[in-house]
Amino acid sequence: MREEPQPIPSIVLPPIQDPDKEGEWLKSSLHNWLDQEFIPEAVNEKIAQRASQIFVRQRLEGENDLGALVIAIVTEMQAFDFSQSFYGEFAIANAVSDLILDSLGIDHCCGN
Repeated sequence: MREEPQPIPSIVLPPIQDPDKEGEWLKSSLHNWLDQEFIPEAVNEKIAQRASQIFVRQRLEGENDLGALVIAIVTEMQAFDFSQSFYGEFAIANAVSDLILDSLGIDHCCGN
């Protein structure tokens, strides 16, 4: 018999302890990722700053579910002007998710 697929368990982050430190880490990590993925662009700093602000604000409001945080970033980054960038809101939200998973030691490759 074939096994029924199981839902992917939620990843819940611990409550935020140091918003400034967490925000600065995410901003710096995302900025580095953006610069390394294609070419360094001036707009990358603004993208990283905005995504970090959204993430930290959501965390301060009590949202700790990584999936919900990613959706919030996608939704709010839709208002960002990506015309000077290779990226869009989905790439940014996915990068944030990958960076968070990496920081937690969780493999995000290949569905594992």
